[in-house]
Amino acid sequence: MSEIERIGVVGAGQMGAGIAEVCARAGCDVLVVEQDRAAAESGRARILASLDHAVRRGKIGAGEREQAAWRLRFAVDVGELADRQLVIEAVIEDEPLKCDVVSQVDKVLTDPEAIVASNTSSIPIMKLAHGAGRPGNVIGLHFFNPVPVMPLVEVISSLTTSPRVREQAESFLTRTLGKRTIRAADRSGFVVNALLVPYLLAAVRMVETGRATPADVDSGMEAGCAHPMGPLRLADLIGLDTVVAIAESMYAEDREPLFAPPPLLRRMVQAGHLGRKTGRGFHAYPEASGVPA
Repeated sequence: MSEIERIGVVGAGQMGAGIAEVCARAGCDVLVVEQDRAAAESGRARILASLDHAVRRGKIGAGEREQAAWRLRFAVDVGELADRQLVIEAVIEDEPLKCDVVSQVDKVLTDPEAIVASNTSSIPIMKLAHGAGRPGNVIGLHFFNPVPVMPLVEVISSLTTSPRVREQAESFLTRTLGKRTIRAADRSGFVVNALLVPYLLAAVRMVETGRATPADVDSGMEAGCAHPMGPLRLADLIGLDTVVAIAESMYAEDREPLFAPPPLLRRMVQAGHLGRKTGRGFHAYPEASGVPA
């Protein structure tokens, strides 16, 4: 395969929009696919707002912003991804849905060397690749939120992922996007979340048992351990529904009690208190739109 220039992104929520933005800013031709026109327009608005924010902060110039916006296209038909060299799925952290997306994308790609990547934060890549006709072309590329700011991407190869695919993906991430990569084994949670999520769950349990308030838990870790953000504010930023999904995936694989989501966290998700994206989690965010990203 020649140098990767044509990128597809499935899903334009918080993560998908960020991935599409960094690819467009890097000079790639980016096609974003969403489930319907309303979702596509919402994703487009999310990306443009982020580009405008980058201009205001002096991270990019107005001309670069216009060029990045020009490189973005939106569609509602997965079939339009046929000519892409790399497609990254970034739909919600739901295993059956992600498996279906990976299978659909694999079927429509015309280039036999085209890569299908998942931005899953916890689901083993082998599960996602199992239903693909070319499992050797499937890989995990786990970006971190906010994608334009966070430098890391975890690269996860399954037992069937081709070494060629891993090398091309790593080259694209480092040379084109300017990201830093680490390789992770194909185990639920990979490297970062396998370390992070038990810490977040421990903070939830501390609140659940009345040992400390959310404000004091976060202040303790920020002022006492020099963390830039406390665990509960971080959980709110990630999305409490996403934290639950990651924890459930990790618990299903290892049956480690520390990975089990606490009842309080489940109740908050059931109540729709998902964190920053809904305006309420362990803390309140009155500036939020109230619509989940």
